[in-house]
Amino acid sequence: MDLRFDLDPAVTPGLTDGIRTLWADVSNAGGAVGFVPPVTAEDIRPDLLAHLVAISEERARLVVGRDERGRVLATAFLHLNTRRLMKHWLWAYTVMVHPALQGQGAGTALMAAVEEAARSIGGIEGIRLTCRGGTGLDAFYASCGYKEIGRAPRAIRVADDDFRDDITMWRELV
Repeated sequence: MDLRFDLDPAVTPGLTDGIRTLWADVSNAGGAVGFVPPVTAEDIRPDLLAHLVAISEERARLVVGRDERGRVLATAFLHLNTRRLMKHWLWAYTVMVHPALQGQGAGTALMAAVEEAARSIGGIEGIRLTCRGGTGLDAFYASCGYKEIGRAPRAIRVADDDFRDDITMWRELV
């Protein structure tokens, strides 16, 4: 399935509903995007609101992938650094692709759109993100040109007896 990616689309109720639905679908399929299933779209609201506030304050940008019907099926939030010595790179947060599209190249296309968006911002020389160990995401990001630059063992608790590493990845753009 082909997705059309947009940087900084208009934030409308339809877009926010689409992101919340996507986020819940990804989470409930076991995706590592800040929640442990089960979650509802309402559970997502506070985290999405934090991203939207950052966008309204021009501290973040949004990449959205939609199908031919306009459904939100991929997202990434690009948070700009406010620290003067780190303004040359940004964070990619809440990088997600609908579970039905995984394994079909949509994730690779999303990461290419993230890179294109970062380059278009100007002055950005790198992208940093974190991922949950034990999911295979580190290998996926490596296939997109990222390299592991740090790992905090057992830093993420997904259940009382299930701890995962917090892996930091970096993509050089220069």
